[in-house]
Amino acid sequence: MAEGWGATAANSALDTVCAAYPWVKLHTGAPGSAGTTNAAGETTRKQVTEASASGGSKASSADLVWTSYGATETPTKFSRWTASTAGTFGFSGTVTSNAITTGDTFTIPSGSMTTSVTLAS
Repeated sequence: MAEGWGATAANSALDTVCAAYPWVKLHTGAPGSAGTTNAAGETTRKQVTEASASGGSKASSADLVWTSYGATETPTKFSRWTASTAGTFGFSGTVTSNAITTGDTFTIPSGSMTTSVTLAS
């Protein structure tokens, strides 16, 4: 048996934590322990909506769209926050992206932002 979370506990924890930290900020490298390192030039945080967790995973249920992106760069990480500005850092993860040019629209499609934990097996 592999170590991990029980499915019910995992789903409950994911629903609780993700609801507490619904704002997504982009980064060009690891956000660090405070979530403030390597911040993207695009500073707007977007609020993610998500379906209920199932099987230890939770996915976005709508597109996250940044229009008129504010920098030329490649976001590689994200951080999650309690508020659209300031607020408290909750957790971070990885973004898969191509290079973005200032003024472009950058979209993380519905279902493509996921948060998950390892389930016991």
